[in-house]
Amino acid sequence: MIWALPLFWLACATAGYVYALQRGIPSSVVLAALPAFLLEATLFLTLGVESWRKRLERVRPAGVAALLVLAAIAPYCVASVALGSFRWQALAGIGLLAGLVAFWYVVLPQKPAADVLLLALMAAVVLTKVFASLYVRPDPRLPLEVLGQAMWIRTGAFALLSVRRVQGVGFGFWPSPREWKIGAVFFLLMLPVVAALAWWIGFGKFHPPAASWIRTPIIVVLYFFGGLWVLALGEEFFFRGLLQQWMSGWLRNEWAGLIATAVLFGAVHLPYGSFPNWRFALLAAVAGVFYGLAFRQASSIRASMVTHALTFTTLRVFFS
Repeated sequence: MIWALPLFWLACATAGYVYALQRGIPSSVVLAALPAFLLEATLFLTLGVESWRKRLERVRPAGVAALLVLAAIAPYCVASVALGSFRWQALAGIGLLAGLVAFWYVVLPQKPAADVLLLALMAAVVLTKVFASLYVRPDPRLPLEVLGQAMWIRTGAFALLSVRRVQGVGFGFWPSPREWKIGAVFFLLMLPVVAALAWWIGFGKFHPPAASWIRTPIIVVLYFFGGLWVLALGEEFFFRGLLQQWMSGWLRNEWAGLIATAVLFGAVHLPYGSFPNWRFALLAAVAGVFYGLAFRQASSIRASMVTHALTFTTLRVFFS
């Protein structure tokens, strides 16, 4: 796996370069921020490599938690020092948040109440957009807070996978052929339903891709894999991999757990744009049913990640 790291870094740097060109971000800012993004990408990559996670799990839970906190603050330090925006208050805030999640199951018992509280904490931090105030943008066009969002997903996932040791998630970055097929099928099944609902409630407007025919395929690929490995990975892990399984057990009914999780998934989208964005929340809830069905059939979030990433890409490229 080590030999693949240079290729991984090259792919990340290329994607960052294309994104910077598209957004008009100065090259000096991009070069200063690039090492931090490559570090975060590498740390994020360790999530999907089971052999690396297994090595980490040889350490005592408290030791794993301490390593997670150090890994959480490292990208911030690299970025803020290079960009001249380092603040001790921000470092303390990032360390505190990461410490809460990393040591959660070191201190608390592995019981449903602790599980629910952790997911509530994870969601609350995302919904309140805390990282936008901790990661100061060197340029308004560079969303530096993405480092915090990726760190938050990574730290929470590690705490659940390597400290709590949750099972039945099917965690990973690359779907199997069967998972690709299941994810694509449920996307195709979902598309006419969501499209009809979006038209009925007046959500968004369909339009051809805004970019040229040469740039559009590149943008589609970037949106898809960015959505697959960040947005879909995080949301599908917490909603389908964890919450849907837990809800099905608590409610003692697999279908009730699936529907309840889809409703909660829709609810967390209410603040999107302007609160309450009920149209987007309703569409997200309906889409969540299909994500849940993909996860149920494949017994893996990698299938629902495909459905989710295809939905995200379609929304970003063809709707406004």
